[in-house]
Amino acid sequence: MLEQIQNIFQQYGTMGLAINAFIESFFIAPPPDFLLIAMDLAAPQKALFYALVCTLASALGGATGWSLGKFGGRPLFNIFFKKHQENFNKVEALYERYGTIAVIFAAITPVPYNVFALSSGILNMNFAAFILISIFGRGARFFIVSIFLMFFGDKVMQYFNYIFIAAAVVLAVFYYIIYKQRHKIK
Repeated sequence: MLEQIQNIFQQYGTMGLAINAFIESFFIAPPPDFLLIAMDLAAPQKALFYALVCTLASALGGATGWSLGKFGGRPLFNIFFKKHQENFNKVEALYERYGTIAVIFAAITPVPYNVFALSSGILNMNFAAFILISIFGRGARFFIVSIFLMFFGDKVMQYFNYIFIAAAVVLAVFYYIIYKQRHKIK
């Protein structure tokens, strides 16, 4: 079924890529990476353009997910999980403290970004911070894919998951160091 959905997006070229990236950011759909890879391999000279389209559409989809979480997810959560409000408050406090790391990790790695987009709205993550992190993280993911494919073609495909995980770890460590330095100064 996912392959059939992917074929539908592929029929529409760049617009299909944008729609795929948009929908996948807040709903269940195939990751746009597959279509991005196919398009990058077919037209390496357009790879950076495809990465930009994917990044912007994904960030817009993430904003949609955040909004759905903010304006629809929290009220539904409160209705269905009223007994667990105390636990939810603890999770929300952790998300306030470490949410940016979670979102950037999901934006860069194969972890489902849509879950974190919705959760960010439900857990009241600052919208501007969410969008900036999403653009940076999704952009890093899609531009890394496109740049590697431009230079190395399909030979690099077997190493993609390792590249994303390594990039996420480096960013998380970098963020942690900056966070610690910033709180030491205060």
